Amino acid sequence: MLNVLIVDDSLVVIKVLKEHFHSLGHNVMAVATNGVEAVELMKTIKPDLITMDIVMKKMDGLEALEIIHKINKDIPIIMITSVGLETTILESLQKGAKGYILKPITLRALSDEIGNNFPKYKTSKI
Repeated sequence: MLNVLIVDDSLVVIKVLKEHFHSLGHNVMAVATNGVEAVELMKTIKPDLITMDIVMKKMDGLEALEIIHKINKDIPIIMITSVGLETTILESLQKGAKGYILKPITLRALSDEIGNNFPKYKTSKI
């Protein structure tokens, strides 16, 4: 079971991600609605995985990704966003993102990305 921090400013996306993680047998430890909250939360809860939106107020996901990886580069971050520009995808990966999923998020896409980053959690049930 992975302990997850979800970072997204959409309550609908948060709800869907929580349902997907729970159905895959993982625990959502906390939710942040912007990059500032994400940075503060990750310092105290120490998640196994962070999902990160890119477009958010106060601090976007790319900036939060950079800061989090300066603090702890070992926490995998999967970008989950509606921004599908090749330059944004490349920038995310260059800054240390372990994966990139376009919205709308599906259970299959999330499961596959978790399996890529955490092989012991790979599932073929979906």
